[in-house]
Amino acid sequence: MRSAILVVRLGVLVGLLGSVSAQNLFDLPAPDVETRWLSFENRTGEKGQGGIANQGRKGSPATSVKAGETFTMVAGPGVIRRIWLTVRGDVENLRGLVIRAYWDDSTVPSIEAPLQDFFGIPLGRQVKFESALFSNPEGRSFNCLVPMPFKKKALITIENQSPRDCSALFYDVDCTVGDRLPDELAYFHARYSRENPTTPKKDFEILPQVSGKGRFLGCNVGVRPVGAYAEPFWFGEGEMKIYVDGDQQYPTLVGTGTEDLVGSAWGLGKFNHLYQGCLLSGKEDGVWGFYRYHVPDPVYFHKSVRVTLQQIVGGTAAQLSKLQAKDYPELVADHKAFSPATHGRGDEGSWHNFEAPQDVSCTAYWYQTLPAPMFPPLEPYAERIEDLGRK
Repeated sequence: MRSAILVVRLGVLVGLLGSVSAQNLFDLPAPDVETRWLSFENRTGEKGQGGIANQGRKGSPATSVKAGETFTMVAGPGVIRRIWLTVRGDVENLRGLVIRAYWDDSTVPSIEAPLQDFFGIPLGRQVKFESALFSNPEGRSFNCLVPMPFKKKALITIENQSPRDCSALFYDVDCTVGDRLPDELAYFHARYSRENPTTPKKDFEILPQVSGKGRFLGCNVGVRPVGAYAEPFWFGEGEMKIYVDGDQQYPTLVGTGTEDLVGSAWGLGKFNHLYQGCLLSGKEDGVWGFYRYHVPDPVYFHKSVRVTLQQIVGGTAAQLSKLQAKDYPELVADHKAFSPATHGRGDEGSWHNFEAPQDVSCTAYWYQTLPAPMFPPLEPYAERIEDLGRK
């Protein structure tokens, strides 16, 4: 109950649902609450200091971020309400630029992810879509509408880890300052991770265990099927598992399959809805990319949370029979290696699930109390842009 109260007090619930009543729209703010826009036209957001360059005639809309450089912006205290950003859409920018955010006095980033992965799209592709939290209206810009409160300051950096200069970075960070925030505050966090390939029977960690109090907000996931178990097999039999507040061997929350996780069934085509969607789809894109946001169905935790996704693949007996014998997998149903003589008899269309390696990347989003958890460094840039499955 205390977590739910915390979210409502922050005003996060209304903002995340993407629906504001008429009453909310004409409510007057508290006397100390003001609006600020941070951009290259007013980097500090100070009152009366916007658009000064070139006598106010669009003198400083963007900047470059050279290879190895880090761009920094600072705001606060208050709540970030919206971030808009755009760069040229090549892989050097989309996965070479890394966004980080540090709240208050923390020296550990609460947000750390490649630029495009943070903004809701995996695997270095630009895709038109709209969700409740992120959007890319025409496939060439990024929008984030996740409320991000902070008591003292927000330090946001963008580091160019690629060997190529980013010639043009544009951004707007829209925030309110002077907000009355509760003593116990849940701060926004985001973390990118990748395993290429995963290990069968070892579930991919969307979010390794973190300690604190808050809510798991959701994730976007990219999957590249690899090796003998790619086409024509179905990648998405794995279940999401959420371990909360001390769960050990078995979780409290468990899904029923990957396409079920994002609200679809019997396969997965392209769609983009408020809280769930599939932006990259198999045969068309060579990879899978999907998202799921737990906004109307909150996932609260009071002590800890850990989120995993199984890599379980499925196919018919006829498809499995075409594999080389050395590639016959162990089946989930009986934990025995597939055998055409035993598993393939009778109905050749019979379905079998098995655990298989995949190339999986993910950005997880959550709110929690500070201190921010410490994670290993991001994979090196060269590895981050490898094997993206581009056709």
